[in-house]
Amino acid sequence: MTIAALDLGRRRIGVAVTDAAAMAAHPIGIVERRALRHDLDAIAAMLRDRQVSAIVVGLPLNMDGSEGPAARGAKKFAERLADGLGVKVEMFDERLTSFEARERLAEMPARKGTRKTGLDALAAVVILESWIQANPDRVPRTRS
Repeated sequence: MTIAALDLGRRRIGVAVTDAAAMAAHPIGIVERRALRHDLDAIAAMLRDRQVSAIVVGLPLNMDGSEGPAARGAKKFAERLADGLGVKVEMFDERLTSFEARERLAEMPARKGTRKTGLDALAAVVILESWIQANPDRVPRTRS
């Protein structure tokens, strides 16, 4: 089974998934945000054929650990996502993931104009990798 992760931004949602063995994460794209129904449908379409067992949504906490408007919005989005897709959705602290994604992206060769969209998907990868590291016993592994 596959685990997906979302990095919710104001303009874009980055999407990443684990590989078949749930050992690594890789970006699969972004969703340009328009309206909630569109966003949910686009995410569902991206994940449809991937046998996703759970989705990890980045929770943008303030640096002191408190929840601000962005965190409350992410929680509401996660609730709608769980209802709409019928998949378990879990929140995960995403503090500093965009910073790490920017550093990784700066080290990669990229064409002009792809960095912004690449950043969102890469931030989803960082969220998913962090979740896997924090929850090794909850990661479904395939047997070889």
